Amino acid sequence: MYLYCTNSSFINNFFYYLCPKEHKKEDMKQHLLKEIETGSKNALLKKKIITHYIYNGSSTITDLSKELDLSVPTVTKFISEMCEDGYINDYGKLETSGGRHPSLYGLNPESGYFIGVDIKKFAINIGLINFKGDMVELKMNIPFKCENTPNALEELCKLILQFIKKVDIDSDKILNININVSGRVNPESGYSFSQFNFEERPLAEVLTERIGFPVTIDNDTRGMTYGEYMQGCVKGEKDIIFVNISWGLGIGIIIDGRIYTGKSGFSGEFGHTNVFDNEIICHCGKKGCLETEASGTALHRILIERIQKGESSILSNRILSKENPLTLDEIIASVNKEDPLCIEIVEEIGQKLGKQIAGLINIFNPELVIIGGTLSLTGDYITQPIKTAVRKYSLNLVNKDSAIITSKLKDKAGIVGACMLARSRMFES
Repeated sequence: MYLYCTNSSFINNFFYYLCPKEHKKEDMKQHLLKEIETGSKNALLKKKIITHYIYNGSSTITDLSKELDLSVPTVTKFISEMCEDGYINDYGKLETSGGRHPSLYGLNPESGYFIGVDIKKFAINIGLINFKGDMVELKMNIPFKCENTPNALEELCKLILQFIKKVDIDSDKILNININVSGRVNPESGYSFSQFNFEERPLAEVLTERIGFPVTIDNDTRGMTYGEYMQGCVKGEKDIIFVNISWGLGIGIIIDGRIYTGKSGFSGEFGHTNVFDNEIICHCGKKGCLETEASGTALHRILIERIQKGESSILSNRILSKENPLTLDEIIASVNKEDPLCIEIVEEIGQKLGKQIAGLINIFNPELVIIGGTLSLTGDYITQPIKTAVRKYSLNLVNKDSAIITSKLKDKAGIVGACMLARSRMFES
């Protein structure tokens, strides 16, 4: 299972706030913190128990002991202590066909909370989950213009703090905030190299200081991938490629149930594969990138160019008037209204993209390829040409292993993933 390493401050916050605040339990809490600081075996086992419940849901002591390869008396002792400290709840007897009815144990949802922030080009999404992973509060499409400026960063912090102020929970129980950022991100060091990179310090450190809560960051496509893996269309598959077709183009890679980040967290820059012999300058500064012809940015540019050359669309007047900037959502809506020109361009992008995805399938031999991001909201208009091109350009034996499906979480994949990452970053692998 995919887990991030953590630092001691996050662990300290986690176990500090997870425990009830009654004076009687203060000594227990301090004892556990000391165990963690010294790396005691008991503390590590308790973290393993919590991690198991996060990813597997409630279970009996017998099942838990088998999973962790521990004796039933040992697990019983730990579960008893963690119930007393408020980490775990007894959810009653499990119904069986006969014999004794064992008790089900699972996480106490009110032990702690996590916030996820998913940054888009013209908006942000903010969500709050409880310790069990249930979405408690969700705000979508909060207006925000993503620019690489100090003012934009200040606005981002302001919006997050406004969200925290309005949620109906004790803010002391917010254990971590994870923010999805586009481009090259090192989640372990907390550095962002594409967005908000105007300070020498790690972005995560800057955000922690300004917001006043522990903050971690990760790449937006990995966030979407993780969201889909945890709560989306993944049904037990362990080798997965998630293709994020939004303004940019990136992929998330899961190998044997673990997200692959690369040495510095820079994996997945699929859009910057040099494919085309064109003179279009990509935002990375190079020419010929896949993203220049197969992305939301490409769709936006090509549509405007063709309408300006005289082709017709239901967006013609909108574009020629040059009032407000055309959004990607407007183009997607026009595709779904069966605008011929918009459909034609989306299908052309799907064909170009499918040819390159075929190469990924040949290399990784995945069980599942998930088409996500904003352009996935066009449904079959984008997925069918992708599938056709994959069949044409991939090896027959290899592509038979790979199912190609559309994201289940759709525009919520990123925010779900951000929340889940905020939680997973509290635990060691």
